[in-house]
Amino acid sequence: MNLPPIVSPAEWDAAHAELLVKEKELTRARDALAAERRRLPRQAVTKDYRFDGPGGEVGLADLFEGRSQLIVYRFFFEPGVWGWPEAGCRGCSFGADQVAHLAHLNSRDVTLAFASRAPQEDIARYRERMGWEVPWYTITDDFDLDFGVDEWHGHNVFLRDGDEITRTYFVNARGDENMGTTWSYLDIAPFGRGEIWEDSPEGYPQTQAYVWWNLHDEYENATPFTRALEDDTAVQRGARST
Repeated sequence: MNLPPIVSPAEWDAAHAELLVKEKELTRARDALAAERRRLPRQAVTKDYRFDGPGGEVGLADLFEGRSQLIVYRFFFEPGVWGWPEAGCRGCSFGADQVAHLAHLNSRDVTLAFASRAPQEDIARYRERMGWEVPWYTITDDFDLDFGVDEWHGHNVFLRDGDEITRTYFVNARGDENMGTTWSYLDIAPFGRGEIWEDSPEGYPQTQAYVWWNLHDEYENATPFTRALEDDTAVQRGARST
């Protein structure tokens, strides 16, 4: 094995500093790409897509759970897929294990959901076995075909404004490898992270960075949205980095 050389602390610091320059460039490029993503044109959703859920039949609007933004991951768990009926796709299952606590997403008006063609009783059994909390629905029509996930996994992102639902983004294949953290989901959501440092279209909802972060079981006591806009509120979560 051709391992890198062992060097002095000073040499290591210098090499790390050189790499850090490139890593920061990548971070800034990722932020710029997310800003461009928030400016993508929207696609109108005109069909009345129906799903089976734990409580019965629901429409796409119901998957939002009262929020304005929705991310739907096409999870391959159904007849014909490896592991059926005891398990779902290994890749989809691997990804599901990476999902952060949903309370953080929900606090930013974002809902994450899974969708498969497995019956609800099979979904409930597998979901309980794996300990996942993500809402999981059964596809009953052409939703997967219409949104490019009939033969491959992927994340479709939607925005709801009253009765209007639009598709705002789609990522699949190796792009799904990056998903799982609260930040990765927010960066593909229509309104992004909702923090004032972000480059977003005028009028998008934004607060100070840090102030909305909370323990996942204490979001009912989170900083009110309007209050979070005030500079002095930032001290609740410590000093902001410069």
